[in-house]
Amino acid sequence: MEVKAVAKTVRMSPRKVRLVIDLIRGKSVGEAFSILRFTPGKAGGLIEKVVKSAVANAVNNNKMDKDSLYIKKAFVDEGVRLKRLLPRAKGSGNLILKRTSNITIVLDERQ
Repeated sequence: MEVKAVAKTVRMSPRKVRLVIDLIRGKSVGEAFSILRFTPGKAGGLIEKVVKSAVANAVNNNKMDKDSLYIKKAFVDEGVRLKRLLPRAKGSGNLILKRTSNITIVLDERQ
């Protein structure tokens, strides 16, 4: 049985989050936590919160064993973009896109 957790509109670029997500895909939950704890940057902490939420969903809602869980799927989609203008010469402006991410973690039990 699959269990998932989603964090929407996380204020970080999907490209940066995908670098960290690729490190934990297919790993056991304990191993993923140790990787995320020592990963530099903001993305490790954001993904760790989503994995903790997925583990809590599995243990509390579906009565799964915490030690046998592994990360079956992990992916990042682009969320909404915040659009900002940077004033430039002669009354013009440059568009700045502040990107957000939707982080999805799917857990399953190993047999």
